[in-house]
Amino acid sequence: MNDSPNHVVFGAGAIGLATVEALRRRGESVRLVNRSGSAPVPEDVDVVGGDAKDPAFTTAVARGARVVYQILNPPYHQWVQQFPGLQAGVLAAAEATGARLVSMENVYMYGRPGGRPFTETSPNAATTRKGRLRGGMADHLLAAHRAGRVEVAIGRASDYFGPRGGGQTVLGDRVFRPALRGATAGVIGDPDQPHTYTYIPDIGEGLALLGEHPDAGGEIWHLPNDPRTHTTRQLVDMVYHLAGHSRTRLRSVPTLALRALGIFNPTVRELIEMRYEFEEPFIVDSGKITDRLGATATPLEEALEQTLADYRARAQNA
Repeated sequence: MNDSPNHVVFGAGAIGLATVEALRRRGESVRLVNRSGSAPVPEDVDVVGGDAKDPAFTTAVARGARVVYQILNPPYHQWVQQFPGLQAGVLAAAEATGARLVSMENVYMYGRPGGRPFTETSPNAATTRKGRLRGGMADHLLAAHRAGRVEVAIGRASDYFGPRGGGQTVLGDRVFRPALRGATAGVIGDPDQPHTYTYIPDIGEGLALLGEHPDAGGEIWHLPNDPRTHTTRQLVDMVYHLAGHSRTRLRSVPTLALRALGIFNPTVRELIEMRYEFEEPFIVDSGKITDRLGATATPLEEALEQTLADYRARAQNA
């Protein structure tokens, strides 16, 4: 390992990489931690491999850091088995080193919206297994903060899209790849319901902001979203238009088809209980981080265009 960096990012997926990029734009020194010890980052970013569930390892790699970021994401079908241990490892590192802990979360813990936009004061009302898990993990972090063990700031994002999002994102491989070819995109649920989507680079910028802002600690923050919520169909229409097609080709995958696919694919099987997100208006209000910390979302058309450009470049390279 190189000299102790100011920021240690646990997790090298699309959001972890976006956070590294946001920190480097601020001129910060960064270490990235993942299982393999390899990641597509510039040479000035130290990459260390190891098991984030091991508190001795996490404490060693975080020594000297001002901020650590929990952006880990185990396989979707193994959340219950792996996620609490991964978070506990990063929490132990933050406690041992005195670093602020910035935790990346989704909004599963809120449950069904019931006709209301989600805000940071929305209660944990999830009935799904994954929603209850994420709610309990968040409560554990906030309890550690209240007890004075560690300073915690929580950033939450809705379903996301963006460069490197791939198959983990609802608007990833199932939309941008077919749009480039003029083929049919596939989405879950009712595409005519308003739905908040968060742009991955905005998540990275938001998490970096939570790491540095003096007023961020001890609170939950919804990461910046475009305040004009669109339907999924409207977003897909924009993607096809940007790809040069006059006609959108879109289908919604029926629940029965998901259940059939889930017999063979554990990730698809785990998606079924979250289908409620796409059956009614699902709006995540991010006004708090804009009003209090000054963070704003990338304009939606620009975000979609940048994502499409990333998919186009990857297709050409392949």
